Amino acid sequence: MSLSFATLVSRVQQQLTGFTKNQEQFTWLSAPCGATDTTLSVDPSTVQNISRGLVQIDDELVLIANYSTSASTATVAAGINGRGQQGTTAASHSINAIVTAGPDFPRWRIKESINQTIMAVYPTLWVFAEYDFPKVAARYEYDIPADVEQVYRVTADTIGPSRVWFPAQEWRFNPQPSTTSDSPNNSTTGKTLYIGDQIVPGRAIHVVYQKPPNVLVNDTDDYATVTGLLERSADVIQYGSVARMLQAYEAARLQQKVVESVQRAPLVPAGSATNAANYFWNLYERRLQEEQDYLRTLFPEYSRFTG
Repeated sequence: MSLSFATLVSRVQQQLTGFTKNQEQFTWLSAPCGATDTTLSVDPSTVQNISRGLVQIDDELVLIANYSTSASTATVAAGINGRGQQGTTAASHSINAIVTAGPDFPRWRIKESINQTIMAVYPTLWVFAEYDFPKVAARYEYDIPADVEQVYRVTADTIGPSRVWFPAQEWRFNPQPSTTSDSPNNSTTGKTLYIGDQIVPGRAIHVVYQKPPNVLVNDTDDYATVTGLLERSADVIQYGSVARMLQAYEAARLQQKVVESVQRAPLVPAGSATNAANYFWNLYERRLQEEQDYLRTLFPEYSRFTG
């Protein structure tokens, strides 16, 4: 079963707000809007749900100055300057796009947290990639792809029908070779591999290497396909993202500018958000270690000489 970026965002949001406790006010667009529109047409029966302040439409945060119940419109503050707030991008939105007033956890920030967690799992978790090149007589150093972070395994093809790829015993990964044009042996990719084994010229050398996972961009991006990570590791990213997002709740306690915050403060002790963040962080670290152990079990590393 494929897991999309949008589904992963929903899972993180549900962990942050609970499955039934999200009481954010909302309406929806009654007509499409462009990236430069400063008046939004919304549903007449729910236009009063929008108040002055930030609203979320898809991934964009918009600053609203006021709304009109008679015209069923919301006016963007400061003209076009009210679009694309807090690092989001002003975009076009289709009819029936949900407009959420004062989102507790903006969707854009959840996406940002997910991608930060994906980048942070490396090198504990890694993505495998492969590269093949032929052995050249009297040559020991070879260019390999620029995205190589660490070489995991090197094997070489043998002559005859055995179809055996024997493990190379003498190889060394060089992540910082000379790339100056003045050198006749400069690297064009910035990564090279030294092969000391006596391999018959012309035979293929197969390199399995590690690289960081890719981040997710579009809502339809498939988690396993785009990142390169195993789909079973998605909960690792989920726990790490929740832990990162919950830290913001502790800072929010210090800014009790609205009645709801003042009334709620005595009911939620100081440090509650930190404790919850630590709980999810512990889940994250435990699952991260489990996934690393699983990777090493699936793909045992050959013994080698790297001196």
